[in-house]
Order: sequence, then C-alpha cells, then structure tokens
Amino acid sequence: MFVHYLQLGLGSLRRNPLLTALMVMSIGFGVAASMVTYAVFRVVSGDPIPQKSSRLFVPQLDNRGPRYNRNGEPPDALTYTDAMALMQARRAPRQTMLYQVGLSVMPQQPGRLPFKALGYATFADFFPMFDVPFLYGRGWNADGDEARAPVVVIGRQLNQRLFGGTDSVGRTVVMDDQAYRVAGVIDDWNPQPRFFDMFSSNGYADPPQIFVPFNFAVAAGIETYGNNSCGSGGKRGSDRESWLRGECVWVSPWVELDDAAQVQGYRSFLEGYARRLREAGRFGWAPNVRLRDVRQWLDYRGAVPPESRIALAVAIGFFMICLVNTIGLLLAKFLRRAPEIGVRRALGASRRDIYLQFLAEAGMVGLAGGALGVLLTGVGMFGIGLVFQPQIARLAHLDLRLVALSLAVAIAATVLAAFYPTWRAAQVQPAWQLKSN
Repeated sequence: MFVHYLQLGLGSLRRNPLLTALMVMSIGFGVAASMVTYAVFRVVSGDPIPQKSSRLFVPQLDNRGPRYNRNGEPPDALTYTDAMALMQARRAPRQTMLYQVGLSVMPQQPGRLPFKALGYATFADFFPMFDVPFLYGRGWNADGDEARAPVVVIGRQLNQRLFGGTDSVGRTVVMDDQAYRVAGVIDDWNPQPRFFDMFSSNGYADPPQIFVPFNFAVAAGIETYGNNSCGSGGKRGSDRESWLRGECVWVSPWVELDDAAQVQGYRSFLEGYARRLREAGRFGWAPNVRLRDVRQWLDYRGAVPPESRIALAVAIGFFMICLVNTIGLLLAKFLRRAPEIGVRRALGASRRDIYLQFLAEAGMVGLAGGALGVLLTGVGMFGIGLVFQPQIARLAHLDLRLVALSLAVAIAATVLAAFYPTWRAAQVQPAWQLKSN
C-alpha cells in the first residue's frame, strides 16, 4: 500500500512541475544553508580527545591577585617557577608542561635554505597523555627529561621534507645550530581545536612539527615562540634569568587524573600550594585556583568562534522561513485536489489513508529537496572561507554523515511541515465535493 501511495505522490508531483520545483528549491536552499554552517560548527565545537577529555585537566593559579586578574580568573598559563614546582611535586599520575618553540631547521640536502618549524618544548608524558600516534620510533622517556638530552620528535610532514618519508629514527636534525637525534616520527596528528595550547594559538593552526625536551630547551635558552603575559602589574625583568624567575606566565600545564578522588586531591594540593605562597609572602590574597577538564577549558577559552554560532542561528532561521513557504505551497497544492479527495473518501478511503498518501508525497518532496541540498552544500563548502577564518574554513568538509544528516533533516522537516496541509485535506467532506462537482 505504501508503494501505491508513493506512486500516487509521484504522479501528483509530475502533474504540477512548477509548484513541485518551487517546493524542492525551498527545501534544498534551506537545508544547504543549515548544513554548511553546521559543518563549521561541528568542527569547532567537537571534542578533540573524547576518550580522555574528562581525565585531562588544566591547573590554574592566580599569581596576580584581584587587582590585576581578569574577572577574578587566574591567568591561563603558569610562571616557570610555579610550573617547575608542580612538576617536582608529582601529584598526578601523568603531568606535563609545554611552551611553543620556533626553530630554524637546516635541510639535509646541500644548497637548500633553512626554514622555520614550529612545535613545543614539553615533557615525556606529553605523548602518552594525549595519545599521540607514532609512525616511527617513540617519544623520549623521563630519563631524557632529567638528562636534558638533545632529542627531537618530528612530525610526518617534516620527516617527508627532510628524509623523504623514510624511517629517520636515530638520524640527526640540525636546528638553530644544535644537532638533535630523532627519537620518533609522529603520524598525522592535529586535534582540532588544539586544546592543549589555547594559550599561544587560536586552536586551529597547522600541525606542530617538532617536540623537544622542556628542560633541554630552557637550559639551551630557547625562547618561547608563543604568548608571554606579564600582566598589567608584571615586569619582564632586565635579563633572561629575572624573566625566568619572575611573574610572567608562558607555560601551559596539563595533568591526567583518573578518578574523582584524584581530582579532589589535586585541587586540594593546588589550594595548599597557593596558601603556602601566601604565608611565604609572595601572594597577598586568598588562594584562587582552578582545575578545568578539556570541555570546561574549551568553553572557558571560547574555542567556538561567536561567528559560527551566529551563522548557524541565521541559517536555521532561514530554513524555518523556507519551511513556512513550503507549508503554503503544500496547502495550495493539496486543497486544489479537493475533488480527488472527495471521490477517494466516497469510495471508502479513510482519513488515515489520506494522511498516509499526502505525507508520503511530502516525503518525496523532502527527499528531492535533500538531494538538492546536498549538492548545494558541496558548492557552499567553497565559500566558507569568505565568512570564517581560513584555518577554520579548511576543516569543514562534506562527508557521508553530513550527506545522511542532510537527507534525514530534509525529509523529516518536510513531513512535519506537511501535517497542517494534510490535516486540512483530510477534513474535505466527500458529500459536498460530489455535489459541487
């Protein structure tokens, strides 16, 4: 019977191609606008590390006080002194600190010019904490941290550029006149947003290509390539040592805590650490600390650009207008078929049969509109860069999930929009229609 209703609907749509085309276009444009903006929103609002986002935390410590902090919130990074104190306390099963570095890489081929590579100085736990995938080798271990070994983990792109993509573990890379031994090569890895460095990046930068031991980088005098915030009342100092031991924040901390007890224990430790600093005279205010997991951290840092929320809301509003237009077109189309409905009712068709017939016809309109919407969504992907930042625009893409969602939304929305026109069609009185015709 359902196939029969589909055949009736197809015949009806063919009898009035102009009206059918208007409805399909209305649905198609509405779906395309919504899906293009949703594709962007999906990228920027997704969980970059869902398997661990509830176990990775950012500790924050207020070293500026209520006079200089922002809305009562501690700075988004730590001073070198506090970062080292937290590392040496070892209160988390895994912990790391990191800061952004930019080093000049000497190509392996003679005659080539050096080029800049960006990455991070960090600790050994960085790689297992963030589930970094390796193509060759692995990261250094804790002994490498303590030994301040000149080793490096490079990204797949840099390995391709320097060594043609072969296994380069054990080979030497010269960066800023320092020879590093390659300990591992990372496979394609660039979580979006880049949750572990929302302090120095906008979260959507190119994949990092170098990772060097934190202790070695500090000892070698490698400056931060990222942000360095000394606050309104801070001072950088006259030399590197005074900056290193001062109140400027530039180190991003992360800890991995496995359960609620460890989270509570680490929060208590942070408060106790801040309290001891107050007693020692460094801080003149009550302990002000935070311990945010990945989702809370991204929300706090505003990882979702406001323009993506606005664009999605505008697109959904446009889709609603398209649906209202579709309701009007369906109403006109269905009521023009009142004589046909009257005959069917007189021959024994129930109101349920009328509902099924016209909702099936609306579903066909929705399917055609969804197909058009998928096509327009694909075209719209090329124009995302006109509205959003290029780093964000290039992340949005049309995949099978988005195609399926587009078709499902189009069909469901059109069927819902057809309920009122179908209800009006089902109210047609067969006796009156037979008499008037």
